Amino acid sequence: MLLAALLHASWNAILKASSGRETHRILTPALVVGTASLGGLALTPFVVPPAPESWPYLALSAIIHTGYFSFLVLAYRFGDLSQVYPIARGLSPLLVAPLVGPLAGEALGLAAGAGVLLIALGVGSLALGRTHGAGRDPRAILFAFATGATIGAFTITDALGVRAAGSALGYVAWVNFLMSAPFAAGAFLLARREARVYLRDHWRPGVLAGLMTVTSYGLIVWTLSLGAIAPIAALRETSVVFGAAMGALFLGEPFGRRRVLAAAVVAGGIVLLHL
Repeated sequence: MLLAALLHASWNAILKASSGRETHRILTPALVVGTASLGGLALTPFVVPPAPESWPYLALSAIIHTGYFSFLVLAYRFGDLSQVYPIARGLSPLLVAPLVGPLAGEALGLAAGAGVLLIALGVGSLALGRTHGAGRDPRAILFAFATGATIGAFTITDALGVRAAGSALGYVAWVNFLMSAPFAAGAFLLARREARVYLRDHWRPGVLAGLMTVTSYGLIVWTLSLGAIAPIAALRETSVVFGAAMGALFLGEPFGRRRVLAAAVVAGGIVLLHL
């Protein structure tokens, strides 16, 4: 899950780095998720197909992910990585934790509940610590919260779906294909005039980020088949620490003592989740 978190933060950094040009804002995410979709499709002949009981979850996940990618692109248009990413990822554990009881029959223990809360507080503090530049645009926060809501929704959907699939790898392959195809097809259709030149000159970062997406999400969904949903979903959000560091090191965004402290709070939450 920590490897998945690192990969996830990395492809988001690539996505944010390409958001300066108008054409790249739509074509880079389309290339990223298009690569992920093809990667999932390539895996389908080599895995056991998911059981029919899981197909409603696959369809719902595809719908939710289309909204997720759209909101994420808009959030990065108006905000930067160290602001948008922590808000979006930090909101998810707060949404997942109270829902796993009625939806999945899982009880959240006191220590695990405190860990979820600490992680949410830590990532929230990372987000609110932004004080410079154009990162105060309220639209960035609005779209980041919308992104976080879709993350919580597909986390629960895929956790239930992979358990109904009877084949974790089969579900991973099909969900990677289905969740990415609608957004990629729609984006390339909208920007079809610029797509050929863009793909010729800028395909490498998008393909690399797409391969990171496939690997990261595959690890996440597989891990969700092994343990309780809420602690795993919260542990995944340690990616915000990687994201904040990448924003500081590669994108010129400030990190500072406050964000180091917030990262320590996230680490404390991880310890509680393992008690």
